[in-house]
Amino acid sequence: MLAKVLSGAVVGLDAVLITVEVDISSRSLPSFTIVGLPDKAVEESKERVRAAIRNSGAEFPDHRITVNLAPADLPKAGPSYDLPIAIGMLIASGQLPPLAHSAMFIGELSLDGSLRHTNGILPIAMMVKGAKSMSDIFVPQGDAKEAAIIRGINVYPVTSLLAIYHHFTGSQKISPHPYVQFSTLTVPSGFTFDFADVAGQEQVKRALEIAAAGNHNIFMQGPPGAGKTMLARCLPSILPAMTEQEALDVTKIYSVTGSLPDGESVVKIRPFRSPHHTTSRIGLIGGGTHPVPGEISLAHRGVLFLDEFPEYPRHVLEALRQPIEDGVVVISRAIGSVRYPSQFMLVAAANPCPCGNYRSVLRACTCLPGMVARYQKRISGPIMDRIDIHVTVPTVPTEKLTNAYISESSALIKRRVQLARNRQLRRMLPIGVASNAEMNTRQVKEYCPLLPEAGSFMRQAVSKFSLSARGYYRVIKVARTIADIAGEAHIALPHVAEALQYRPVDTTF
Repeated sequence: MLAKVLSGAVVGLDAVLITVEVDISSRSLPSFTIVGLPDKAVEESKERVRAAIRNSGAEFPDHRITVNLAPADLPKAGPSYDLPIAIGMLIASGQLPPLAHSAMFIGELSLDGSLRHTNGILPIAMMVKGAKSMSDIFVPQGDAKEAAIIRGINVYPVTSLLAIYHHFTGSQKISPHPYVQFSTLTVPSGFTFDFADVAGQEQVKRALEIAAAGNHNIFMQGPPGAGKTMLARCLPSILPAMTEQEALDVTKIYSVTGSLPDGESVVKIRPFRSPHHTTSRIGLIGGGTHPVPGEISLAHRGVLFLDEFPEYPRHVLEALRQPIEDGVVVISRAIGSVRYPSQFMLVAAANPCPCGNYRSVLRACTCLPGMVARYQKRISGPIMDRIDIHVTVPTVPTEKLTNAYISESSALIKRRVQLARNRQLRRMLPIGVASNAEMNTRQVKEYCPLLPEAGSFMRQAVSKFSLSARGYYRVIKVARTIADIAGEAHIALPHVAEALQYRPVDTTF
């Protein structure tokens, strides 16, 4: 007898419909074969399914069993096909009635028949939402809340294969999980690092506020102990709240990689990723034989903090060029290409030289001139040109460290940042752009009008500082963010003047 059960596979960040076909033939010797380009984890599902069926009290067919995962030319990976294979076998052997093709099944089986956590639930739930012929999805109980964030589908939390049997035989129905409204989810409050704990560095705090408000890349250079790392780790406390669409986009990435925190259904705060400088190119960009997202995609809609920026291998940093510019990274392999989003805010920190005391007024630099030049050239000009804001982090004066010093809290800064981001969302709602840094050249011309004196000043600055075309538009986008923080509709001379202060005269530091 032949049975068909619907399931799903995740390719990149999108789900693809998979039809699990199970055929049981009593005219051949007993065997169990899975076809359709399965990987090792899918092949091993034969033993998991066999044990789960028997330990659930059902009868495992002692015949020739052939399982086809269609389409056959798409590689299948992971243990998520355990549940649909088991259900297909129960239907094909007559132990379950045939099912309507409006339900999708996904889940990894334990040997006792219970279901375990499975990665990639959210993209598959989105696929069910977009399909006209499907409305139900059966997922492990621990993953039901993740799928229930999608409106308009019926999410059934499944504890075990036995619960599925009782549901479809009518003895004990499984109740659908209620829809989880995004606005009802609580956002964690309180951060480990707060700007109120940072003494001094008002100019750097201002630069970080502008970067957070407009999602601009920022580069901090200063001697060791000046507070670069501390300031970067305070940044999450002033980032604006994520919209529902941004939260879903980030959650898809974390769902596919299995990085969602236990008990959480949605990523509610912007990611902050801080990979070590020994991270490989694949670890940062993503890839592998079966491509997976890298750190830049895990930092999507959040912050990618690269401390000790010049210590990263040159080829790793150069790989950041296209993702920074385009907001997506395309990974091509022999089996195909996948696209991962990478709309992150780059926060880079570096010492001015190997010893860290170059041009310091407190300590003498012990580096030879050639060492300083080689150290600074580890970061190429094109990478530096793609960073909107460059700021120097000086050593904190002794009196600010030893005396009682009151600094502005992150809560007050975040309030201004959120208001500025709200203005950007309202202004660029028709084009679907979330922040000033994401605007392209045409959108800058349309949404960033300069007052006459500001335009004249910019023309003089382009000539004097030899700004590249990219640098010119990035200065205007930073000025637009400064105007948004000030609540101004047009970009005036003071906004452009401040934005130019954050642009280096040359591309070295």
